Amino acid sequence: MKAIVISEPGKPEVLQLRDVADPEVKDDEVLVRVLATALNRADTLQRLGLYNPPPGSSPYLGLECSGTIESVGKSVSRWKVGDQVCALLSGGGYAEKVSVPAGQIFPIPAGISLKDAAAFPEVACTVWSTVFMMGRLSAGESFLVHGGSSGIGTFAIQIAKHLGVRVFVPAGNEEKLAACKELGADVCINYKTEDFVAKVKAETDGKGVDVILDCIGAPYLQKNLDSLNFDGRLCIIGLMGGANAEIKLSSLLPKRLTVLGAALRPRSPENKAVVVAEVEKNVWPAIEAGKVKPVIHKYLPLSQAAEAHSLMESSNHIGKILLET
Repeated sequence: MKAIVISEPGKPEVLQLRDVADPEVKDDEVLVRVLATALNRADTLQRLGLYNPPPGSSPYLGLECSGTIESVGKSVSRWKVGDQVCALLSGGGYAEKVSVPAGQIFPIPAGISLKDAAAFPEVACTVWSTVFMMGRLSAGESFLVHGGSSGIGTFAIQIAKHLGVRVFVPAGNEEKLAACKELGADVCINYKTEDFVAKVKAETDGKGVDVILDCIGAPYLQKNLDSLNFDGRLCIIGLMGGANAEIKLSSLLPKRLTVLGAALRPRSPENKAVVVAEVEKNVWPAIEAGKVKPVIHKYLPLSQAAEAHSLMESSNHIGKILLET
């Protein structure tokens, strides 16, 4: 098969389309002929040599895909050859074929094309497992998501609004703010011209929001804590701004704040299967009802993975970037 290979850690141009061996399929796995995969920030970190795949995972990039099942392991019962599916991966999506544990496979939601379904597994599993399973966000609460125009953000806005949550979104320009507003965000904040902490306080009668989903890390840690309501929960899923920070612990105690850290990729297949089942149960009906839609910025052929990475690193996109095999 053909796959994108990292010739050496470095800039996007190190990504090369090469012939490689087909993946092996274990008894509890299925082999998917990939139609599309979607970019995630983790892909750019792996390209730079900063984020290695979990042991035993595919060495190739790609944390989600959609396609058609070509073969099934002998202990797999739910899926059969010819099924059209999408999947959460620990790697391997930037290829023509990928082997996937059966517990990480989703059916294609009704009303969504096979290609566009590649935009959902990673964002849906990330947001649901952190914001809802760990952060316990519920109807009537308020929620702030950083990077609201990203793939994670555009999904998080929609699912939170569908579930009766008031959504706050900081973004860096008017185009991104308008996109977030159109997706349902209630309060849009230009973080380049406004202090998001002050804006949150002004919009919540000084209380703050109940849950924050953060991908920035260190520079925002104290600001995030200052933006939380009593019993607030901060969910950190990325460290784009840095990993080391100092905080005032006195800001945690009076308000009974919780700081949660989570990464999806290192979870065990058994843990991922639990998340996938919860997402299929709770999120897939919202997608099929048209309440949550794929937000796709651009489609590119797999051979143009380098261009796709450059686009992601420019942060000029809104929503997901898809690669087609």
